[in-house]
Amino acid sequence: MTETGFNAYKMAQDQFDKVAQQLDLDQATKELLRQPLREYHFLIPVRMDDGKVKVFRGFRIQHNDARGPCKGGIRFHPQETADTVRALSMWMTWKCAVLDLPLGGGKGGAICDPHDLSQREQELLCRGWVQQICRDIGPFRDVPAPDVMTSGQHMLWIMDEYEKITGGRYPGMITGKPVGFGGSLGRTEATGYGVIFCLREALLDLGMDIKKTTAAVQGFGNVAQYAIELYQEYGGITTIVSCWDQKDKQSYAYKKSEGVNLDELRSISDRFGGINKQKATSLGYESLPGDNWLSAPVDILIPAALENQLTATTIKKIQKTVKIIIEGANGPTTPEADEHINNQKILTIPDFLANAGGVVCSYFEQVQSNMNYYWDKNRVLGELDDRMTKSFHDVLNLSKKRNISMRDAAYMIAISRVAESCKARGWV
Repeated sequence: MTETGFNAYKMAQDQFDKVAQQLDLDQATKELLRQPLREYHFLIPVRMDDGKVKVFRGFRIQHNDARGPCKGGIRFHPQETADTVRALSMWMTWKCAVLDLPLGGGKGGAICDPHDLSQREQELLCRGWVQQICRDIGPFRDVPAPDVMTSGQHMLWIMDEYEKITGGRYPGMITGKPVGFGGSLGRTEATGYGVIFCLREALLDLGMDIKKTTAAVQGFGNVAQYAIELYQEYGGITTIVSCWDQKDKQSYAYKKSEGVNLDELRSISDRFGGINKQKATSLGYESLPGDNWLSAPVDILIPAALENQLTATTIKKIQKTVKIIIEGANGPTTPEADEHINNQKILTIPDFLANAGGVVCSYFEQVQSNMNYYWDKNRVLGELDDRMTKSFHDVLNLSKKRNISMRDAAYMIAISRVAESCKARGWV
């Protein structure tokens, strides 16, 4: 579903360049912020279950830490590239800044397909990853978290290896850990719920009753599932869900006009968010080509899978019924598609605001771990709601004041904050 020739890093830089010009940033600041401060590329040898050694490529890219330790996920994906990680690290900087968190942006991962690795092989890959980068991460330097195809178990292996190497207990060196090992209550729900907190405020601003709205969702991983969960609790109806089918190596969209049954779909999905096509069909879901979520006659589109899904080509499929696009995924919309969306007067809530619930809760986990004092779930989700709501209105108000898109407004707030921190430190 990714167009040939797409480069996430170029897109991230183009987005930055546009706003940097509007902010009239000086040349040194632009040069400092449009690329990562530092990058780590390394090889990870792993002895596989068959006794042979396989060498994996790993990354950790730190975009900017002027506002605090770098923060960002570790993803395991067979199509991972350094440019994708560079873009994601940059977006993490803006995400932390727009939410006014005292953190910078980083991202990492390894080129692999966890579907093809045993639990033991995944554990050795995680431990090997830490062994290569342990001197350059930590609770006050760079704090990783889960991302695509990594989980709390992976984070626990990483923390354990880090603590073995450093000889101490540092639960704050990583987030997304299981509860009981320094993890935070509410972390699992945080990103998906954060998407819907923003959606709720957007609908209120537009004068739309959430109970009378419908949505189409791309993805059925953690973000999508909890977004659907809270959206349905508020009374909205999700009519179509699109996700990748690992067996067929393609995506399908599962449709029920009266609304999907979340518990039902969860019961027939795997741990990577893939839905069993045969079982879905037997439960009465219409199985369609994966891109049918885009052409669904709904009020709300929620891309919550991978980057580069709304492009100049695919955007033409969007129906005139759509009033809001809220980005649960990172970088799902290209600048060309953005222009078309803005011309159609569709309100787009950008990724680094909409899906920032995860990093907000990761920050809460980091604080709790460093304090060795843990909050109850109501406090976590309440504080998450407060911060997401405030940040949404900060962006919305600037958008209205300057008559610009929500994305440009969010970028202006984020880039201004990071630039000010760099200047205050004397970097530029």
